[in-house]
Amino acid sequence: MEVRYASSNKDAKHYDTTRLMEEFHISGLFKKDEIKLVYSHYDRVITGSATPAEKELKLEAGKEIGAEYFLERRELGIINIGGEGFVILDGEEYELKSKDGLYVGMGIKDVSFKSKDASNPAKFYLNSAPAHTSYPTVKINIENANPVTLGSAETLNERTIYQYVHPAVCESCQLVMGMTMLAEGSVWNTMPSHTHDRRMEVYLYFDMDEDAAVFHMMGEPKETRHLVMRNEEAAISPSWSIHSGVGTKKYTFIWGMAGENKTFTDMDFIEMKELR
Repeated sequence: MEVRYASSNKDAKHYDTTRLMEEFHISGLFKKDEIKLVYSHYDRVITGSATPAEKELKLEAGKEIGAEYFLERRELGIINIGGEGFVILDGEEYELKSKDGLYVGMGIKDVSFKSKDASNPAKFYLNSAPAHTSYPTVKINIENANPVTLGSAETLNERTIYQYVHPAVCESCQLVMGMTMLAEGSVWNTMPSHTHDRRMEVYLYFDMDEDAAVFHMMGEPKETRHLVMRNEEAAISPSWSIHSGVGTKKYTFIWGMAGENKTFTDMDFIEMKELR
């Protein structure tokens, strides 16, 4: 498990591109027959992937979380962006097709992953946050997610937000997670941008062509920076940072949040004239 320590907003504005990538960019996800995890000290969120192909993969607790098993004091959100696969929780199998999700509550001891077809493996994207109580496991198909349509064609940000782990769909301690799909011709995922000092956020960009890129905007509103994102890469967004992105082509992204509250609309919007 890779550990990323929290960076001060006062320090981050002096980072060059390499340092920004080291602190906030996550690559190397979805390698066959591997689990990759990144532990962020922003609200102690763990982001990662499990890509079973030829073998079943088990989610283990490491020294970093100081627990006997991974979900001893944590909850977990999963969205599959690959082929059909299975999540096994204490011996019970949950089948997840592409864009199906699963909320897993605290206390589940054994978590493992396998694919139906090794030539088209499942790609399980993971977000985990500390938990204080146990809520039931809930499978969330995209049809059962809560859709919210925002933006417009005129502002190039027409999109549908599918809320998976969200109070409108299932109970959780602090984790909120979902997926945003852009309409044809839209390239901005959020603009005007915003911050929410009460919680951090992680974005996973995917469904991107090989020659496409997303410019993920970050930093304080008057000290903006950017990360260049490729397919199936993630960006950590501190609570003090904006998080908007614009793509060279159409893309999809998964967002996950954890922190002080679960109110999705609790945002501090930044007027366009205030951005620098």
